[in-house]
This record gives sequence, structure tokens and C-alpha cells, in this order.
Amino acid sequence: MQIDWVITFLDLCETQSFNRTAENIGITQSTVSSRIQALEKVLGVKLFQRNRSGTELTIHGLKFEAHARRLQRNWFEALRVTQVNPSVVTTLKIGLQHDLATSQIGDWVQEFRELFPDSTLYIEGDYSEQMCRDLIHGLLDLAIIFTPKPHPDLHFESLGEITCRMVSTETDNFDEIRQESYIFSNLSPAFAATHEVHHPELSRANISSGKNVLVAGLLHSMGGTAYLLDDMAQKMIESGQCREVRRAPLIQQSVYGAVHLRNRHRTAHRRLMKLLQNHFSTEGYDPSIEL
Repeated sequence: MQIDWVITFLDLCETQSFNRTAENIGITQSTVSSRIQALEKVLGVKLFQRNRSGTELTIHGLKFEAHARRLQRNWFEALRVTQVNPSVVTTLKIGLQHDLATSQIGDWVQEFRELFPDSTLYIEGDYSEQMCRDLIHGLLDLAIIFTPKPHPDLHFESLGEITCRMVSTETDNFDEIRQESYIFSNLSPAFAATHEVHHPELSRANISSGKNVLVAGLLHSMGGTAYLLDDMAQKMIESGQCREVRRAPLIQQSVYGAVHLRNRHRTAHRRLMKLLQNHFSTEGYDPSIEL
């Protein structure tokens, strides 16, 4: 089994598209297909099935995904250990909620590099539940998540909130929203509960997704109405793809930092947590705050 097969498999799990995976990795679509076929041959099972909506994991694929993530992390960790730079003091492995991988990520990453010039960062997008498991098993040092999963070995801290805004390709009038064209952004259990309070009739939409970028893609291709994270909503409004729905309440999504209990008081972890609290603060980023 080759690591390239595993990396291709995991990218395809995210994109659900052979074309997009080929673009992401910088290879041809036929190479993506041959890598997946080779992996399936070694495992002796079918990992994906294709249908009109795209490419989906089979039951065997779902079972293999968690192991593939461990293989990829272990491989990158092995590379870092064997190719270590003498000037590097420490490496921090950070998990990031998929929907937070926006342009703002560069701000806190750059500042952390300035605070710890002799350290390196490895950042990976994932979902809250998986990242909590990875923290417990030592595969991550810190995670930025939407939903804490309580565990005796984990410590959580509130980092702040991000705003979700309702937008529509059909109308800017809240009273004209159609349930049949509504897309439910199921970003987290907390978001879903707040959404249920404000819009009980819309919480049972026929189409839903837990990934902000997929909801935006559905809006762009199909049209309709949905909540999007504020930065994505503003971009689609400014580009003329949709309009903000007037009188629709904003919904706040809490963001948390999570670490293993043994790392709670370590200097690098504390300063990174403080930096993240500064960036996710509802008052906005303040570069003067002492980290």
C-alpha cells in the first residue's frame, strides 16, 4: 500500500468528486481512479460507489476512513521526525473545524509563527467528534471545534462566536421564504437547537448539510435559502449571487479550543489558546492584547 493512495482516498472522501480531487492533488482523473482501484484491490473491498449525486463511501469505505486518517497522520509525523530541522524546537499538530478554514486562518497562524519562530505547525481540517478522539489518542495537540465532546482527559475553553446569516437567491423578504427550497445548515447540535427555536418549520427541510461550503455550493447551483457563516454570506451577497433575508435573526455559533488535560498548562498551548480567543472575540481582533 502506498501513502499516495491513502492521501487520494481521503481527499476523495471530502470532495466526493474525482475531478476535484485530481485538481486538489495536481494529478489526472485517471490517476485518481487507478489509485483508488489499487487501494480497493489491496483491501479486497469496494470503497466508493458512484451515483447521480456524485461519489459516496460504501460501508467498507466508511470503516476504512478512520484508519486512513491515522495512516496519513503517522506518515507525516514520521517525515517530521526523520527530516527534523535542528532549529525546530517543537511541532504542534492542530485540528480545525472544516468551516473555519477561511482567509482569517492566516492571521493567527502568522502571529503564532512570530511568537514561536522555532516551532512548526501542522494543521488539518476535520469534524469535532473525530478531533476530540484524536486529542485523546495523542494524534492532535490542540483542536478548534464547534461541539465539545466531554471526556475526563480533555479540557475545553470558549474561544468566542461566529455569526451565521440567512441569505437567499429568491427573496430578501423573510415572509416569502419557501420551505420547499430551504437548505438546512446543520453545522452543529447547538446551531440546530437555536435554529429550531427561531424556525421550527424550516428545520425539517428536505435538503441539509453540515458543511458550510457545501451549503453555499447548493445555493449557487440550485438556488434557495439558507444560513451561511458570515464571511461566506457576505462574499455571495457582494458578488450578487444572493441577498440577505431581512428580519431573519442572526444565529451565533460558538467556537471552542480543546486540548488534552496534560497540555492544559504548557506555554505554547496557553499562548495559542489566548491568541485564538483574541481572534474569535466578539469585539474583534486586538493586536495590542498581551499574549
